[in-house]
Amino acid sequence: MNAIDTAVIAAYFASMALIGAWFSRRAKTTENYFVGGRSYPGWLIGISLFGATISSITFVAYPADAYKTAYLRYLICIMLPLGVFIATRWFVPFFRRGKITSVFEYLEGRFGPRTRDYGAFVFIVSQCIRLAMIQYLTALLMNKVTGWEPWVCILLGSAITAYYTVVGGIEAVIWTDFVQSVILTIGGLLILATIVWKLPEGISQLFSIGMENGKFGLSEYHADTRTLHPIDWGFSLSHKTVIMILIVGLFQWLAEYSTNQESIQKYCASKTAKDARHAMWVCCWMCVPTWLYFMFVGTGLFAFYQIHPETPATDMLTGARKTEEILPYFITTQLPAGLSGIVVAAVLAAAMSSMSSAMNSISAVTITDFYKRHWVRNRDDKHYVLAAKLVTLASSFMMIAGAFWLLASEQKTLQDVWTELQSIAAGGLLGLYMLGFFTTRGDGRAVGFGIAFAVAFSAIISLHGLGWLPQSMSTWLDAHFEGYYTGMLGNIVMFVVGYGLAFVIPARERNLTNLTVWTQDNAPLD
Repeated sequence: MNAIDTAVIAAYFASMALIGAWFSRRAKTTENYFVGGRSYPGWLIGISLFGATISSITFVAYPADAYKTAYLRYLICIMLPLGVFIATRWFVPFFRRGKITSVFEYLEGRFGPRTRDYGAFVFIVSQCIRLAMIQYLTALLMNKVTGWEPWVCILLGSAITAYYTVVGGIEAVIWTDFVQSVILTIGGLLILATIVWKLPEGISQLFSIGMENGKFGLSEYHADTRTLHPIDWGFSLSHKTVIMILIVGLFQWLAEYSTNQESIQKYCASKTAKDARHAMWVCCWMCVPTWLYFMFVGTGLFAFYQIHPETPATDMLTGARKTEEILPYFITTQLPAGLSGIVVAAVLAAAMSSMSSAMNSISAVTITDFYKRHWVRNRDDKHYVLAAKLVTLASSFMMIAGAFWLLASEQKTLQDVWTELQSIAAGGLLGLYMLGFFTTRGDGRAVGFGIAFAVAFSAIISLHGLGWLPQSMSTWLDAHFEGYYTGMLGNIVMFVVGYGLAFVIPARERNLTNLTVWTQDNAPLD
């Protein structure tokens, strides 16, 4: 990194800090701190959702995936419009009525306070794990691009993100998301423009090389033969198919808009239900082409290194080096001074938008679901705003500690454990909400058993992924089950067990008005 690039990154950090300082004057009530006074237009919330959704994973992993394989991952992305259609039609009313702050408030009305506590607890745990993983991976990327020590990258990125999120609340998060969305878009465009400019025949050569090598297909990479193999279309639990991955994608996006506090908190910050729906569609129609674009960048990198072969790039293609290094390698070796700084700022923007949203949502859930309900009741709003800021700060410390722990671990399995713990913690939440939304059966006892079965199922599959199961069981699972489907099946287990036991366990009387699609009073939402 030269002085120009460093100056660009410093300017980016300074702008984020200034936005936080500006909105610190407005974050005086919990209503403003968590949902911005519910005053934001749909277009701005939509761009904020887009910024948080397009994380560093999109910026780094999608090009790497397309560089080595093809467009199989994109199948999940194209299910977002269907997920948004379902969410805008059926989910929005449950979260807009009653002016809720936490998504888990719904669970108390539908199933009881213990179910709400469970949902809120696993959300906080999974988000803390996710924060540490994002910061760790971003620090490694920064280290490769800038040459700065990983611990410096961790502290620097965490400090700036924590500052504007703590002092500015959701309003600072929304506006920094907006700025970061612009920056990451510019960064992505600069990468592709550089690739096309350096190809002798321009973009037509990119397309021709991609088509000759099957890079635009729906194929899976086989490491043993180092070749791409198209996947079939049928139904199967033992291997990936087009239809099954589409179903996995639908489950993923339904979970995003029914259980993810980050997303729901933002569309609860919209002025009206119409604005909330508008925000979700704005996010959708920005995300779907952006994901495709970054896949196309990966294809461009493949074409570039076919024309300009280099040993490190070849090693990343064959598996001798991690494929995720391809974008950092291109940035450091091909982009001119100044542009490298902009692209690094874009990667930081993608990561920080996700981290700030996660930290604010952790604070909202902690204060709304635990602190005000169980620990410190009947205090004035000034007290709860201070507590919210302290919780946000504490979440940043946990993020830093987790990232340092991952950095210090020499064994890859330790990083895998964190990923698997997150999948266990989130097990069954979508199934729980679907049971609540679309049926009138079940209470806290029935769903408690469903949760237990879903968590046990996810735990078994996760232990298998870590290689901790007996050999005979692992062999059977390898032959009959594709781990890609774990989350989807865990939610199905939750729904089926909870619904089935609702017929066995006598239901307690509960007022379900406006808690299911069958019992809504059709009153205007706003």
